[in-house]
Amino acid sequence: MSKIIALMSMSLDGFVATREDDVMDVFDWYFHSGDVAVSTGGSDPMTFHMSEASAASWRDLTSGLGALISGKRTFEKAQGWNGNHGWGPAFVLAHEIPEGWPRPNSTVHFVTDGIESAVRQAKAAAGGKNVAVHGADVIQQLLNAGLLDEIHVDVAALLLGAGIPLFANLAQAPVKLGNPEVHQGVGVTHLRYPVLKN
Repeated sequence: MSKIIALMSMSLDGFVATREDDVMDVFDWYFHSGDVAVSTGGSDPMTFHMSEASAASWRDLTSGLGALISGKRTFEKAQGWNGNHGWGPAFVLAHEIPEGWPRPNSTVHFVTDGIESAVRQAKAAAGGKNVAVHGADVIQQLLNAGLLDEIHVDVAALLLGAGIPLFANLAQAPVKLGNPEVHQGVGVTHLRYPVLKN
């Protein structure tokens, strides 16, 4: 059965980006933590250079993904993944469909009728695989709705001091988590927690 898994990188003090919405420091370990090349796939592939431990953690997680749920800010920052995300169909929460979309041969879909609809559509598209979630606001919405199954957070060896927090607006706090899987990378610690259901 498909799980809904939050997948984010953040600073040790809990921020996914600076006040200016710059994510490069938080994701620096993707590019400079080792010599193992990891390709993202999709229409606009990137190649990361990670430590062996981080590459193993990345491959283990992403090999089980079949779809993505994202917020509009993440979609815009990624320039729409050039129409096709490497993890399968992407479902972007939005109030309205952006100009120029949908595009021919694209697997990016816009969901204008709420988070529950996005989960239903993404699970159906994932073909039994898991669904990744990107974006702090979307992750918070899923936690508040009780729809998130796991949190995979990559904690960068970095303190930002301020910025965009990953867990700022939790209506149902405290959210109880199970024991984590922990994998130590270079400049990052990979934590994977099950979300305990009430």
